[in-house]
Amino acid sequence: MRHVEEVEARLAGRLAELRLERGWSLEELASRSGISRSTLSRLERGEISPTAALLGKLCSVYERTMSRLLAEVESEPPQLVRADTQTVFRDEESGFVRRSVSPPHPGLRGEVVEATLRPGADISYETPPVPGLEQHIWMLEGAVEITANGHTHTVEAGDCLRFRLWGASRFRCPGPSPARYALLLVLP
Repeated sequence: MRHVEEVEARLAGRLAELRLERGWSLEELASRSGISRSTLSRLERGEISPTAALLGKLCSVYERTMSRLLAEVESEPPQLVRADTQTVFRDEESGFVRRSVSPPHPGLRGEVVEATLRPGADISYETPPVPGLEQHIWMLEGAVEITANGHTHTVEAGDCLRFRLWGASRFRCPGPSPARYALLLVLP
């Protein structure tokens, strides 16, 4: 648990740094992200843990993937990432678990993420973290309904959905079993 607390503290600090690097007040960031000033303040002070939806909004404003943001608070990523050292983000509220299998690296444009959604999980992102982000979603188990750029697809085990994301997206696990998929991200 100590590692999780340390990562969350570094994440809070990095979120504050990103805002200050741009010269934005909390009010300006609230306007750009649609997140209340008080929530942003509590996030930056490490008083609350961010949900996937909140991180998604902030990543969009800061134009980076969630994996890239999480990698920025970890030490320099090694070439070989052992399973027991991969960063795992859990959003208990939404039922979303995200494992950064192949974390982003400044010299590379791609990364691999393993995601799991519990039955009934429904996560929406208003905007992509990076406009034109290329995504390949390979379903490993279960099924998920994915809406991207206004089109909805039901993706089942073994299927692969690929697209460039320019608009809103939504991931919904209809159940009855959890959905587990590999997400391959490629920066434009």
